[in-house]
Amino acid sequence: MTKEECFYLGRIVAKFSFKGEVLIKLDTDEPELYTEMESVFVEYNENLVPFFIERSYLHKSTLLRAKIEDIDTEADAEDMIGAELYLPLDLLPKLPEDKFYFHEIIGFDAIDAEHGNIGKIVSINDSTAQALFEIDKDGKQILIPMNDEFIQKVDKKNKAIHVITPEGLIDLYLG
Repeated sequence: MTKEECFYLGRIVAKFSFKGEVLIKLDTDEPELYTEMESVFVEYNENLVPFFIERSYLHKSTLLRAKIEDIDTEADAEDMIGAELYLPLDLLPKLPEDKFYFHEIIGFDAIDAEHGNIGKIVSINDSTAQALFEIDKDGKQILIPMNDEFIQKVDKKNKAIHVITPEGLIDLYLG
């Protein structure tokens, strides 16, 4: 299994008990969907290694407390801190047609109401306060905030996202 075939689930942020339990910060708005997982892929030396989960439950509503098979001591758990967790893409919950996962829209055309096709979405920058579409237009980068007010239509069938951008935004990049 490769990272491209998976989605990022979260990161082990702390050890919990002397029996090897860990706390996982899940990258989701619905952590309760992941309390019944049987296994998870852990990134280790740039490879994804499968681990089985013996038991897990929500801890303080946002963290997942998990006992992972073969992680039996505090030292074992300590070694896991910081590890990123992944699951296969086919385990992602299905979304309504007007919603999308970030990885789904890479390669989509960005169609602006005024300027037409403004390029391909090459990435999503979610490291800022407001997530941004990163769009490539003939080697120039265009950044558009991923704001519900700007997204007019998600057309998964034709691999396009239709946007209405504030006046002058696109001209900043292309002008």
